[in-house]
Amino acid sequence: MTEGISEGNLEGTPEARHENTAPYTDAARARLATAFEACDLADLARAAVPIGEHELLPDGTVRSPGSVLAEAAQVLASARRLLEAAAVFERIGGASWQLIGDILGVEARSARVRFALAEAQVREELRRPERAGPQAVEAGWWRTYATGAPLEAARDLDDWVLRHADADGEGGGDGDGDSGLGTAPVSGGLVRAEPRRPTQRSR
Repeated sequence: MTEGISEGNLEGTPEARHENTAPYTDAARARLATAFEACDLADLARAAVPIGEHELLPDGTVRSPGSVLAEAAQVLASARRLLEAAAVFERIGGASWQLIGDILGVEARSARVRFALAEAQVREELRRPERAGPQAVEAGWWRTYATGAPLEAARDLDDWVLRHADADGEGGGDGDGDSGLGTAPVSGGLVRAEPRRPTQRSR
């Protein structure tokens, strides 16, 4: 689970969930899902940095063989999830398969084969979040959270970004807790969908 971000309230009626997600564009919610993947990757990578006090033994062996490799495998798997989420976001935002293929250095057809199923699954979840399938569950609680309660999820990420920026002394702040990122580095970038204008009936 992503450090410092708790599982949000995923309950509620389908109507309540729809009301909660309707104000934001599909691209905004897909970008939020990508942000969650980046957050998870960052936490996993951070956890792999420290060397345990008794991890290395005087005889040149290690106390827990395979543990560092297992951590690295988790980081790699998380990076792949981030890549997939980013590709889906770009597609939802209007990017062509040709563009995605060019960025990744593969043919458009290969990019489509790799990411088309994930795109279809996410589009269905965005369209009907109350009927998210088993793929969403396998992807993790965060995807259901980001799809069903985007503003709440984004505010959790706001806290995460600001907390780590302050701890790292990054963001161009004045050193007194002002990171220079503003108070809403994630939620502030979400875009609401334009309301549908009622069609006028001809008399």
